[in-house]
Formats: sequence, structure tokens, C-alpha cells
Amino acid sequence: MPRSIVSDRDTRFLSYFWKTLWCKLGTKLLFSTTCHPQTDGQTEVVNRTLGTLLRAIISKNLKSWEECLPFVEFSYNRSVHSTTGFSPFEIVYGFNPLTPMDLLSLPMSERLNLDGKKKAEYVRTLHEKVRNNIEKKIQQYTRQANKGKKKVTFEPGDWVWLHLRKERFPEKRRSKLLPRGDGPFEVLEKINDNSYKLDLPGEYNVSSTFNVSDLSLFDLGHDQDLRTNPSQEGEDDAIRAIRWDSLALPSGPITRGRSKKFKEALHGLVLSTQEMFKEEGNPAYEKLAGGLRDYIVNIIQVQD
Repeated sequence: MPRSIVSDRDTRFLSYFWKTLWCKLGTKLLFSTTCHPQTDGQTEVVNRTLGTLLRAIISKNLKSWEECLPFVEFSYNRSVHSTTGFSPFEIVYGFNPLTPMDLLSLPMSERLNLDGKKKAEYVRTLHEKVRNNIEKKIQQYTRQANKGKKKVTFEPGDWVWLHLRKERFPEKRRSKLLPRGDGPFEVLEKINDNSYKLDLPGEYNVSSTFNVSDLSLFDLGHDQDLRTNPSQEGEDDAIRAIRWDSLALPSGPITRGRSKKFKEALHGLVLSTQEMFKEEGNPAYEKLAGGLRDYIVNIIQVQD
């Protein structure tokens, strides 16, 4: 029995029967994150190669693919793979099955007869070579994949933006003008450095586990640019971003105590904003400060 099985999040693989069956057999089930085929890259590459072979054979006779599948499978398993340096048949059985061309009689001098001890030694040596070849290829692929890639990790309690992939969120990406991200959402659990579980509302109807490539850090401590486009020209180019250091929002359920802390945080933002604009002494700042102050006061009144 295999030690672990990697699969997608199909309902059949997530069912109670399937999990109970493999738990009793001592096999650990590993599930990939949605819309991230790199998690089980070996299976994806095999499916892609088999699809290419089938398209080359069946041509326009699409209904005959089932009849061609055994021959495609035999051809694939007998071909030497670039990663291992050997064919799957040779790795599993220690030899390549005969093809029609191999059925021709060979001279007696070319026939081999290996006893069991030599056969076992040959298979053991073969597997060692295959293991070394796979490790070398993995290191090569890892260097190529990580070239120029910046490693990003999150911890439980962090807030992140979520990238809305079109294939995963079709309703939220119906138009090209709709936002490509949503959030922020809180990180509930760090499964590993590549996948995280978010506090996702139930209205999304998808798994709350996402790959790190779909997440980006949401940080309130950074300056926020007031312009829609930071490179736009105009008189507001001199307006500095508002410092949000004083806006320390409390976390947790909405209670009277939390509402009071929220009001205190907004008051601190108003005071710091007034001081900043007072230092500038610019009419444009005065006008912007007044509008921002009225907006925050309205929020405080709602909280009260």
C-alpha cells in the first residue's frame, strides 16, 4: 500500500467513505489547493503527454480513443524518461517487455540467462541509479523554478489580499473591469510555507485553503497613496499620503468594548491628520483635511 496519495479536492476524494478506507489501510491522503496543478505536477505531466499521444493517433476519429489507449500506455511505459534515465517498465519489472520486433529469433550468442541473485542485484542497482537521476533533475527544476522568485510567508493572524482567479471565481470575474482581488482576509492556519487557510465567508462556496501565489500581504502600516494612479499629473501630486500609524483597529467580535476602542482609534486618526495638515499650511491640505474629518466624524456617530 502507498504511504500517501496526492489528489485534488473532488467530492469523492473528500467523502467520509474514502477517508475512512485509506485511514484503515494506513495511507495518508494529501489534497492539493484548488486551481493549483503544480501540487501534483507528476500526474499533470503524465496526463498532458498521454493527451498529446492520443491526439497524434486518433486524428479526427475522436470516439476511438479508448481502443488506442492500451497501445499509448504501452508506448509511454516503454519509453526512456528524461528524469529517471530509464523506462517505467524497466524500473518496475527490471526489464522492458518485448515488442513485435523483439519476437524475431536472436543468435544463441546474444541470449542471456540471469539467475535470481544476479537479477535482484541488477534491479537494486537500477533503482539506485533512478533515485540519483531523479534527485539531480529535482534540483535542476527547483533552481529554474525559483530563479527570480521572492519567498513570501505568512503567520496566523496576518491579513492578506486574495487573488480572484477566473477559473475559481467565475461569478466575481464575469467582466474584465471587475476587481481581480478581494479582502482583506485573516490567515487562520498555516498548513505549510505554500498553503494557508483563510477566514473566508461562506458565500464564496470554495475551499478556504489557498496557495501562497494567490495571496499578498495587507499591511495597514504602509502609507496609502490618495491618487487613483500614482503616476497621474496634476496639482495633487504634492499631497502626501496619510499616515495610518495611529489607526490601530482592535480585532475580535463586535462588542461595546471593541466599539469604544474603535472610536478611540478614529479620534487618534483625526488628531494626527489635523496636525499633519496644520504643519503643511497649504489650502489644498486644509480642504482635504476638512472633508476627511467630516467623514470620520460620521463614522464615529454611527458607532455611537
